[in-house]
Amino acid sequence: MSNYTYVEFSVEDSVGHLRLNRPEKKNAINDQLCLEIEQVFLNMPAEVRVVIFSGAGPEFCSGLDLLEHRARQGLEVVKHSNMWHRTFGHIQNSGLPVVAAMQGAVIGGGLELATCAHVRVAEKGTYYRLPEGRHGIFVGGGASRNVARVIGAGRMTEMMLTGRDVDAEEGYRLGLSHYVVENGESLAKARELADIIKTNSEHSNWAMTTGLRHIDSMSHDDGMFTESIICGITQTNPEVQARLDKFLNRKKQAEQ
Repeated sequence: MSNYTYVEFSVEDSVGHLRLNRPEKKNAINDQLCLEIEQVFLNMPAEVRVVIFSGAGPEFCSGLDLLEHRARQGLEVVKHSNMWHRTFGHIQNSGLPVVAAMQGAVIGGGLELATCAHVRVAEKGTYYRLPEGRHGIFVGGGASRNVARVIGAGRMTEMMLTGRDVDAEEGYRLGLSHYVVENGESLAKARELADIIKTNSEHSNWAMTTGLRHIDSMSHDDGMFTESIICGITQTNPEVQARLDKFLNRKKQAEQ
């Protein structure tokens, strides 16, 4: 178990587990917690193939810690937002698949954090909210790209304007989660999925978690060009070639 103040990180059988650990604050994100997440990804052990994200206590994450919110000048606000973007960018671009196990509140910055994960599991009691309109602020942790990419700018606008709660079933239909499980079972499901994902080729996992996101923001022609390059890098790797050969030989043996 790594030594941090607001997060816990452990590794078991090549699966890392990063847990937000401010249950008394509903895992609200302050600056130090955000920077500790960054440090986990910057110092990720080489043996880790998949990372699970979860929150201690009954809530996944209630978003920005407004008690630590203070008046900032415009440039200071920009730099603070940049820090969140940088940290969350590590989650998206590390090349490691990230599986989020969500329960309870997934609010504001917590939703921005959750949508950085490549696979998301929600418990039936999970609910989502974008309360920025009520607070007189705007998203600053990447939601305008990451949340909007999942549910569309129109739906995101509606959620921000109304500040309403979206329950687990509606969140599943919108794409905020890929799985919905019984209360108390999100972490076990996340571990089940992580154990499947870790058996994939490391190169394929890298390509899927980084390539698709970048291609999505490119023009059609640039995306097709990039796809071909990633395909070439991935499929010519010796490990991947060995996997393909094993699969083809198995088919040949079955036909004999």
